[in-house]
Amino acid sequence: MTTQAEKAEQFRALHSAPEAFVIPNPWDIGSARLLALAGFKALATSSAGYAFSRGLPDNAVGRAQMMVHLAEIAGATDLPVSADLENGFGDAPEDCAQTIRMAAQVGVVGGSIEDATGRADEPLYPFEAAVERVRAAVEAARALPFPFTLTARAENYLADRPDLDDTIRRLQAYEQAGADVLYAPGLRTREEIAAVVDALERPVNVLMGLQGVLLGFDELRAMGVRRVSVGGSLARAALGAFLRAAHEIRDQGTFNYTKDAASGNELNQLFATAEQRWPTPR
Repeated sequence: MTTQAEKAEQFRALHSAPEAFVIPNPWDIGSARLLALAGFKALATSSAGYAFSRGLPDNAVGRAQMMVHLAEIAGATDLPVSADLENGFGDAPEDCAQTIRMAAQVGVVGGSIEDATGRADEPLYPFEAAVERVRAAVEAARALPFPFTLTARAENYLADRPDLDDTIRRLQAYEQAGADVLYAPGLRTREEIAAVVDALERPVNVLMGLQGVLLGFDELRAMGVRRVSVGGSLARAALGAFLRAAHEIRDQGTFNYTKDAASGNELNQLFATAEQRWPTPR
């Protein structure tokens, strides 16, 4: 198996390579292995996808359980894994720093810290507090014995505060604080994405898979986007198919959904191949 340090170097190199890349988001060991077999070069976890798999809404998984999940995904393949670390699981800068250290201990080589509080009355951390939280996360990442790639997220759009100027101001400050990758999920137009990319010097991650703007990879790459993730959309796609099948059975008494289902033989072959490549500890 590839060592964590080797994965970290591979992941860092992807961000400086001539070509942009897609980093898809699995939600369990099986989906991680299928994505690896499909040829992707790195994976990113999805807090929403994992929460849904446990029958919970997004942001309802605690830090301890999230670390168990990260260890599973990091150990499922030999690909580099970046973690969705939500808001660092706490308000204080030290909470963010400790979350980075814990994530590194379970095998991931990158992770994101967002500036959303999770509180309806004040959905975003005040600017200075948000910057201090990123700075603490950067310091923790730099103290690790391998190059941990830290992504800083400005959550304005997902927090229903679609202020492009404030989004850019925050991302520029996070860049100055040392974040390696900048990310503003939920940008709604080509123009907004271009404005964010043009305002920053370090790599920008863009989220696809939400309702609204749906640009192709080639378009995003031409705009200067370095990394494209899909968040919880793969998990939602799978659950959408599941719900449609369940409703068909309940409401129509038919089983036509099986026409679009993967075959058992195909999945058995794929997972047998994955198990040979990345044996599960027993």
